Amino acid sequence: MSVSWGYSPKIEKFIPLGDFPADKYLIVAQQAIENLGWKLSHISETGLIAYTPISFQSYSEEISIRIHGNFAVVKSECVGIQMLLNDYGKNDLNLEKFFHEFEYVQFHLKDVWEERITAFHTLIAEQDDQYFEKAPLAIKNKIKNVLYLFFPQKGYSVTPIVLILNIIAFVAISIISAFFFRYVLAHSENLDAVEIRQRMQNFTLNFGVNHRNAVLGGQYWRLVTYQFIHGSLSHIFFNMYALIYLGLMIENKLGWKQFLFIYLVSGICGGLVSLTFHQEGIMLGASGAIMGLYGAFIVLLLNKTFERAANQALLLSTLIVSFLVLINGAFGKNVDNAAHIGGFISGAIFCYLFTVKPKVEIDFKPWKRYATASLLFLGFACSMIYFSPKYQTEEFKLLSYKFNGNLEYLNAITNLKIDLPKHAKLQSIKEDGIDRMEKNLVIIKKMQALNLKKQEAKERDRKVKLSKVSYRAVMLMYRDINGDSTFRYSKQTSKALGDMFDLLYGR
Repeated sequence: MSVSWGYSPKIEKFIPLGDFPADKYLIVAQQAIENLGWKLSHISETGLIAYTPISFQSYSEEISIRIHGNFAVVKSECVGIQMLLNDYGKNDLNLEKFFHEFEYVQFHLKDVWEERITAFHTLIAEQDDQYFEKAPLAIKNKIKNVLYLFFPQKGYSVTPIVLILNIIAFVAISIISAFFFRYVLAHSENLDAVEIRQRMQNFTLNFGVNHRNAVLGGQYWRLVTYQFIHGSLSHIFFNMYALIYLGLMIENKLGWKQFLFIYLVSGICGGLVSLTFHQEGIMLGASGAIMGLYGAFIVLLLNKTFERAANQALLLSTLIVSFLVLINGAFGKNVDNAAHIGGFISGAIFCYLFTVKPKVEIDFKPWKRYATASLLFLGFACSMIYFSPKYQTEEFKLLSYKFNGNLEYLNAITNLKIDLPKHAKLQSIKEDGIDRMEKNLVIIKKMQALNLKKQEAKERDRKVKLSKVSYRAVMLMYRDINGDSTFRYSKQTSKALGDMFDLLYGR
């Protein structure tokens, strides 16, 4: 059994007809397909299309036979998404079954040719021979090799442009990042970990990634630009793989304008939902927009936009893939599932608005559909931005890092050796205690100006108390050592130290 690999796994066989009439070949093929239990979708003078049944091993494959001159092109192609880019041998097995059954049918029809030919020509006289251009995999069939995926053509015009923009952005950002990180590493001797991290974040923000405070601060353009930025080769590969598949399947059904609207607006909605779940950090990638296309695809399938036999296979495979993406987002690390869900729901809603056919006669012109979708989008976006408070979580974490770093110096003065000279003790308390705690008092003032979530505000209150108690404790230590070289602390100092340790260790 041969395994077929590729973006859309398929196997084609070119059968020379010789003296065998094309109509007789199609008659035999039709009967063979019916014998195998496959669903015949279309038959005409130039060929036929059928679909294998859905099973645990298969979403279904499209079986097509096209007559080209003196050849019959017999093809089996996967209908749904193949997760590992191969067909697990299904297409080869389908053709093996077909050709075996073909020989059997050819032998048994030899005595009824005239009757079957008359019935065949009566049937095809009523068929649309242009159906092959409308079939679910029609656009896929125009993709002769991988290079064709990058060139706009009828029914597939916006997708390659979006694909190219994503690739250009990824290559450019990768090159710039490589030079920047090399520069930072070469000049990191005079920088501490906090400064290095801050530089890295500022550098990343310059590319236009999605960031809660930046967006809520008025940089709304980030909700579009973040969709074209990817963090790794695997990140962009799987996103673009899904984009191409969805573009081939639904851009020709929606039209390029609706397709692009759903893509961009779903990405924006996904980014807005993501902001409500991520108080800090950056969000990037086209997955929110792509999940919007999955939502739109499912709506088209539920509305039976595709041929009935193919519709079931496409719906099953799309639901399975969407479910797996959302499950992976729920349990995977560094996956923005909020953007996935927000994009998926918004894509489904907007596609419904564009494609719904009212039961009553309503003059629902295209511009009215766009207006309704745009108003709904603007209402959602404005609500999300207005009701999302601007928390300064990242600034708080940065200040907390510095605050905790200063507290670590207390270990040096709480473990002073008794035999140290008095001046050395005082110098240590001054440098590692008083000076550091005074810096913490300045940090606390900055913290108190921040707008924080309830849990972070509670932690800030603890740090406020700790800063005051620790400063008082080191000042009393300095007073006691300065007045008594025997290194004995007063009861007041001992209590202050006890209070400090209680706050430090949560006792």
